[in-house]
Amino acid sequence: MKLNPKRHRTDTVKGAVVAFQNAAQGPIEPPDHITLREQDRAFWVAIVQARARDTWTDSDLAMAAQLARAQADIERLQAEVDTEGDVVGDKLNPKHRLIETLSRRAVSLARVIHVHAEATVGKSEDAAKALQAEKSARGELAELDDLIPGLRAIK
Repeated sequence: MKLNPKRHRTDTVKGAVVAFQNAAQGPIEPPDHITLREQDRAFWVAIVQARARDTWTDSDLAMAAQLARAQADIERLQAEVDTEGDVVGDKLNPKHRLIETLSRRAVSLARVIHVHAEATVGKSEDAAKALQAEKSARGELAELDDLIPGLRAIK
């Protein structure tokens, strides 16, 4: 027996209304039982905006919080390694191991909650096609440079 409410197609009026309502609400706040640190917030917002608001469950949000914490910790540790250097004394900085562990955790969590690149952008060949189209459009815009005043460099 299916317990989830039926999601509406996104290419219908009802689907468009739901999308606008979701967008108007802003980023999802973490559930009351989840505590985020200040440094986790930017990662949290990016993660929860990677999927439609009505697709998140409390379980997914708990995993999203773990992912946000892991990403914030990776950034903090990387900044420390940048300051201390890759080698401390005559040994590899032990923070490299922590960064590697957290990076693996982040990749796993992103897959579990479907916020990895393939889930959000699509297959790599599709992304390559989109990139090629964008490059082509840039070339066409460069050709129109003299015709569109806003695109010319200010001298």
